[in-house]
Amino acid sequence: MSGHDSSLRAIFFALFANLGIALAKGAAAFYTGSGSMLAECIHSTADCANQLLLLLGLRRSRLPPDEEHPLGYGKVVYFWSFIVALLLFSVGGLFSIYEGLHKWQSSEAVENPWVALIVLGVSIVLESVSCYGALREARKLRGQRSFWSWLSQSRNAELVVVLGEDIAALLGLNLAFAFVLATMLSGDSRWDAAGSIAIGIVLLAVAIYLARHIKGLLIGRSADPEMRAMLEDHIARDPAIERVLKVLTVQFGPDVMLAAKLKLASDLSLAEAIDAINRLERELKAAFPAVRWSFIEPDMLD
Repeated sequence: MSGHDSSLRAIFFALFANLGIALAKGAAAFYTGSGSMLAECIHSTADCANQLLLLLGLRRSRLPPDEEHPLGYGKVVYFWSFIVALLLFSVGGLFSIYEGLHKWQSSEAVENPWVALIVLGVSIVLESVSCYGALREARKLRGQRSFWSWLSQSRNAELVVVLGEDIAALLGLNLAFAFVLATMLSGDSRWDAAGSIAIGIVLLAVAIYLARHIKGLLIGRSADPEMRAMLEDHIARDPAIERVLKVLTVQFGPDVMLAAKLKLASDLSLAEAIDAINRLERELKAAFPAVRWSFIEPDMLD
């Protein structure tokens, strides 16, 4: 199961769920005048745009290498994932806080809050389905690692972004439900305004986490630790290798570049050494399909 396929499924799950949720929230926000509902509508609409950007990034990342980009376009998905984090921060988080502060000052009444509660309840169910889909795809990729370990180490930026959006959305929906309910029971619209501010803070926190995670990928990160260890073990077990001096990996979207400096067995002739290196590269690419480029250098010292 490739990370690319898992990401596509998770993105489409989220896109269709958020489209329906955004339409329902928009209608409810217009009907009730709820600031929390408007914040949630804007959040879901921004999420739809974000998922379209992620799909664009995945499509662009599969373009073949050319003279200007000899290692391909794999990192373009990191760029679009970073843009998504910025949109989540600005359009989602900052606007929700602004809307909440505006509602707090104006004290506009929330009309028919029960409509908002019904829409929020349905939205929680739909968002839970989307989040379950993303978690299921993540489970296929993380293996035996814990969820939090996989999340911190994952090089799959688009799936991490979808998960972050889904988690933020679920938290936001539950906050909106709680604050609209408090507004309805108390008759004080400031609860609704406080809900919008709380939702904005959640979105800001998730956006900052995502931006920091993706920044590392944009700068350049190795393959994840599990894959690095497996690569080094595979190379070390080769009978032609006397010692592994250095193994470097760089993640390029779904693909990995491998560079290794190895001490070959001293009794190999030049022709035998070349054959051994070529054989090792073929075996590595067969055993690790994500390894798209491999550069192996024989040496005596690191």
